[in-house]
Amino acid sequence: MQRILIILVSALIGACATLEPVELPDESTAAPVDASLWQSLESIRSDTWHVLLDNGPSALDWRLLMIDSATESIDLQTFLWDFDTAGSMVLSHLMAAAGRGVTVRLLVDDTFLASEDRMLLALEEHPNIEYRVFNPFRRRANGLILRQLLNLAEFHRLDHRMHNKALIADNRVAIVGGRNLADEYFGLHAEANFRDMELLVGGPIVRDISTAFDEYWNDEWSFPIEMLSHMSPSYADLDDAATVKEPDIRIHTEPSPDLLQRRWEALVRNAYSGTAELYVDVPPSANMDDTPPVQIANELIELFDGAQEEIIILSAYLIPSPHLEGAVARAVARGVDVRILTNSIRSNNHLAAHSAYRKHIGEMMQDGAQLHEVRVDARDRYVHMFPPTDKKMLALHAKALVIDQDKVFIGSANLDPRSLRINTEMGLLVVSEELNSAVRARFEPDFDEANAWRLQFDANDRIVWVSNDVVLTSQPSASFMQRIEDWFLAHLPIEDKM
Repeated sequence: MQRILIILVSALIGACATLEPVELPDESTAAPVDASLWQSLESIRSDTWHVLLDNGPSALDWRLLMIDSATESIDLQTFLWDFDTAGSMVLSHLMAAAGRGVTVRLLVDDTFLASEDRMLLALEEHPNIEYRVFNPFRRRANGLILRQLLNLAEFHRLDHRMHNKALIADNRVAIVGGRNLADEYFGLHAEANFRDMELLVGGPIVRDISTAFDEYWNDEWSFPIEMLSHMSPSYADLDDAATVKEPDIRIHTEPSPDLLQRRWEALVRNAYSGTAELYVDVPPSANMDDTPPVQIANELIELFDGAQEEIIILSAYLIPSPHLEGAVARAVARGVDVRILTNSIRSNNHLAAHSAYRKHIGEMMQDGAQLHEVRVDARDRYVHMFPPTDKKMLALHAKALVIDQDKVFIGSANLDPRSLRINTEMGLLVVSEELNSAVRARFEPDFDEANAWRLQFDANDRIVWVSNDVVLTSQPSASFMQRIEDWFLAHLPIEDKM
């Protein structure tokens, strides 16, 4: 008992030490590379072009093709990176790119990096790979809970996370959207997968994305991994992380140079045109509470207030702020049709987030918004995951807005307090009737009552959940205990942290 007490006291004393920001020389992405592949694409079209990555396996395939196509630089920014099948495929291709002389910069949020330090130190030893950790935990315990406890003194700093996602090759092409790097974002998970969406873009907008990456890379809270951990590198761990767990899965084949170029040319010829603008939160300063990242939140409210005909909202986690609820109410009042798709109690992988959302359902419906919730057993879930799908569950992870007939926003931001004023986010606003129409067509089946519950008031003004085959008078939960837990969480004062 005394030994345990000593350990606890030592941990608490150590937790009082804080991490100071780091000052490093600035690094900038080089100008767009003039390799023959990129020149051939620019000869087809020099404007900004957009491709929807709606299908998970295709989204993974094009990531790998981008990495394989890079000749000088690759920049990757992400919130979560698991080294399962999808994550290992990305890592192995990045290492191969570094092996052929490509400079690879990896910027990853520290939330889920517990137990990865030894592998990352081995990765960073490659002369062409740099690995930085955003807003790191000072005390590098292997367990997520223990690491949180040992860093309690810095909770206010560590509560602010980098949720941005971007992949950039040669400053010529980029992917922006909601997907993290793990099997469930690409339809490969054995039990549950996400319905997600991203944009693969080329043209002048890529330089703005690279500039935003540089801003985060050079931020005072982006630490080289070797400055944080004093462990020894583990090359065995690195080899394991880069070894593809399901080598026979049919997602990606290594094309010949000629086939690779023809695939890119076909992609660009069929891409959607339009003008694009990057929305990105400003990285936090030394005192993060003094500079909340609200830039995207303000831009989205302006989008809502400018809508004239229709707003379609797709948000995995929906906990509307008073400003957002006000914008929705104002839109409906001036005749704008507002449709919303979010997760149901069963499809939401964060029950506390659902519990906070549940408290806003009645008011949003009274304001005139049409609410729909994803069914875990959606009829068309096979579109978003590998077979067999009978026992697999579907959840929404996409973060997208469709405004009127000409605007689309796709990015990393949910419509909840964490995305809109705690974490940093990024996304692309595209003005394009073609893209708008395509996104509408891709998402329309998601609103079908075989794929999502439609919420409405019954004759007694009680909320019911309507599907193609049943009407429920209570939430479509997995069990009675899930409803009890949901009720309990809804009464905790934690909504502003969800």
